[in-house]
Amino acid sequence: MLQKAFKRLPADSSLILHSDQGWQYRMEKYQTLLSDREILQSMSAKGNCLDNAAMESFFSILKLNFSIFKI
Repeated sequence: MLQKAFKRLPADSSLILHSDQGWQYRMEKYQTLLSDREILQSMSAKGNCLDNAAMESFFSILKLNFSIFKI
């Protein structure tokens, strides 16, 4: 997923990638891929699903729009 996203990003992008604290997002290799592209990693507080509610809502709307408009 990251490699595909990297191919579409302009070189001068200034990004923040938000996720929960899943094991895959805490792996050194994953974090290195982000830091090599100067992407700031943001994570929800441990055990607090409400921290992620805004992002989950956003992605739910995004997925709905993709499915309706076949973007």
